[in-house]
Amino acid sequence: MSKRRIKKIAIIGSGIMGSGIACHFANIGVDVLLLDIVPRELNDKEKAKGLTLEDKVVRNRLVNDALAASLKSKPSPIYHSSFASRITTGNLEDDIAKVADVDWIMEVVVERLDIKQQVFEKLEKYRTPGTLITSNTSGIPIKFMSEGRSEDFQKHFCGTHFFNPARYLKLFEIIPGPKTDQEVLDFLNEYGEKFLGKTSVVAKDTPAFIGNRIGIFSIQSLFHAVKELDLTIEEVDKLSGPVIGRPKSATFRTVDVVGLDTLVHVANGIRENCPNDERSELFKLPSFINTMMENKWLGSKTGQGFYKKSVSADGRKEILSLDLNTLEYRSAKKAKFATLELTKTVDKVVDRFKILVKGKDKAGEFYRKSFTALFAYVSNRIPEISDELYKIDDAMKAGFGWEHGPFQIWDAIGVEKGIELMKAEGLEPAAWVNQMIASGNTSFYTVKDGATYFYDIPSKKQTKIPGQDSFIILDNIRKTNEVFKNSGVVIEDIGDGILNCEFQSKMNTIGGDVLAGINKAIDLAEKDFAGLVVGNQGANFSVGANIGMIFMMAAEQEYDELNMAIKYFQDTMMRMRYSAIPTVSAPHGMTLGGGCELSLHADKVVAAAETYMGLVEFGVGVIPGGGGSKEMALRAQDLFQKGDVQLNVLQEHFLTIGMAKVSTSAYEAFDLNLLQKGKDVVVVNKDRQIAVAKQHAKLMADSGYTQPVKRNDVLVLGKQALGMFLVGTDAMEDSKYISEHDMKIANKLAYVMAGGDLSEPTKVTEQYLLDLEREAFLSLCTERKTLERIQHMLTKGKPLRN
Repeated sequence: MSKRRIKKIAIIGSGIMGSGIACHFANIGVDVLLLDIVPRELNDKEKAKGLTLEDKVVRNRLVNDALAASLKSKPSPIYHSSFASRITTGNLEDDIAKVADVDWIMEVVVERLDIKQQVFEKLEKYRTPGTLITSNTSGIPIKFMSEGRSEDFQKHFCGTHFFNPARYLKLFEIIPGPKTDQEVLDFLNEYGEKFLGKTSVVAKDTPAFIGNRIGIFSIQSLFHAVKELDLTIEEVDKLSGPVIGRPKSATFRTVDVVGLDTLVHVANGIRENCPNDERSELFKLPSFINTMMENKWLGSKTGQGFYKKSVSADGRKEILSLDLNTLEYRSAKKAKFATLELTKTVDKVVDRFKILVKGKDKAGEFYRKSFTALFAYVSNRIPEISDELYKIDDAMKAGFGWEHGPFQIWDAIGVEKGIELMKAEGLEPAAWVNQMIASGNTSFYTVKDGATYFYDIPSKKQTKIPGQDSFIILDNIRKTNEVFKNSGVVIEDIGDGILNCEFQSKMNTIGGDVLAGINKAIDLAEKDFAGLVVGNQGANFSVGANIGMIFMMAAEQEYDELNMAIKYFQDTMMRMRYSAIPTVSAPHGMTLGGGCELSLHADKVVAAAETYMGLVEFGVGVIPGGGGSKEMALRAQDLFQKGDVQLNVLQEHFLTIGMAKVSTSAYEAFDLNLLQKGKDVVVVNKDRQIAVAKQHAKLMADSGYTQPVKRNDVLVLGKQALGMFLVGTDAMEDSKYISEHDMKIANKLAYVMAGGDLSEPTKVTEQYLLDLEREAFLSLCTERKTLERIQHMLTKGKPLRN
């Protein structure tokens, strides 16, 4: 690792991209200087205040307004509102000399070569030699940007392409210039992965680099296929969305969000600058795109694109779809295909591809045409845009949110089968693919000793993908390192005496099989291992308990069985806390309900920065019943000793549950006391999470972990707190802020968190609170309104308020 450190960065240009990048550097603790141009004239507000162009508030207006707009945007570009204080704003006239004190200067101005060159000329006057200097560009050739600059400037200059929004999209393309020093590329590659939490990809200086070259080809290919196969935009979005591991926005909704003009700009750039591209005709815009551009139907930014929000005369909201034949908006049509029905029972996306390309209907034809076009195209882009095939897959997964890259999909179908389908469509792969098969390699990837290998074209052999040593990839070790498996979990030996318990249920819900698996993992770890991590690498850590199971028991009035099931859940959570070995939870994505409760009871939490954590049981008419209500009462009392007003602290923790608050990042979870400062940690790169969790489990074990003593000193406030809660819920119900049933749920929670109706503050055991919690949970399950909410949740997929 280079000894270079990034303590301060200057971002030049505060537009959507510049402000977003500034926020993400602030997210990881870097001091940011954000600069933009000085306004040329006053606006009406400034004139009314009698300000002049010399006033600082005017001179910094553009940068301050842009940053403020970014911080207000949804989803937020920043992990925590307090992190914005790490950004200092200024302008390119008064503050440009400050770039002498930074470690990295990043230019993010308008996509015009002449303007970028002017900015670099100014910056070089103040830049300290040795300072990194990069351009965030989506396609302007890097080789032209640094022309005329000093040798030191050119050695430390390259392209660094973030995808928008910078916080959420993981691709970080690094594009060397003609004279970029290898040390700079190596540093940025590691910095992007380790500190920024990105998938770093070193790309060649070719039009649109890797991500946009393949991504725009894929979209353009679908633009042409939609007319050829006479498909509607809803049908294409159904076929190109989650069913094949792509985002819910699929194709046309994605274009609406990004902006049709942005896509057209990149597509035109590729067509004009890639004359030898064998599929250049696909980058020509179909007539319907030209019409939409003329009409300024650019998507979300203009209020209409392929979709349009509409409000009928009776006030009913509706999303209309564009008919590509008539170019008129109409009500959305349901998309349904027999081929997709065949994949409904296939949970793993990678197992669906073989089924999809065999489809006998229009969907099957769509997949054969689109996949074979993609396979042929990416094979012909090597070595033009990349020498290594895995970089193309990495770019598509990280930049466009694909679960599987083109070569991984091809592998899933079968390389030779893919060639067969290609030839049926009149296409041919690049010569190296046939040579690969001839050399005895029948797949682009293989897994060996827990590591992924890729087919290296020059050597004609499988080569280990670099940089994996920092990761534990569960897909790669699941079969070889499996210690135990049931229908809900796989327990793997992840080395150094540490086990990992990986959920395998649908959406990682927690039911009886998962609870049994957790208990088995603790048994195994206590007997033969040193520690336990509970973590997975699915889309979400866990969306909570299996409410279908709860509904069935409650509906059948099997209350003894339900009581036993809830007690089993509580006992398992308590085993997480009071086992003989250290337990570490590794939450990421949605960590709701029971998933949150599990993390609350681990010895340590190693959370991904993008963790959306909360106790959301109120939405289905119950309180947290797996120890969550008890735990929030306990955590509140632990703060009593720090001098806080007891009732206020307890009320805050009560409202966290009562309002079903969910953090929008791991850092916000600290505010809710769902994560604890000084104990729990945050990892920016989710790919590193299991490895980091393992390190913490091992460190605790090596430091001499001792099984904790069960708590019998939890201070509850009794009637004093209960009275406050009941007055509050009664007032809220009286003012129609909550329903009568909401009040009933809140009062049950109040009873638990107050420790019952004890006459005075009393120290109790955790088990005392767990018993109160379980009793309250069960009583709510007898309520008709609760059963209605659970049924609505199961059928509609979202909570019902009544």
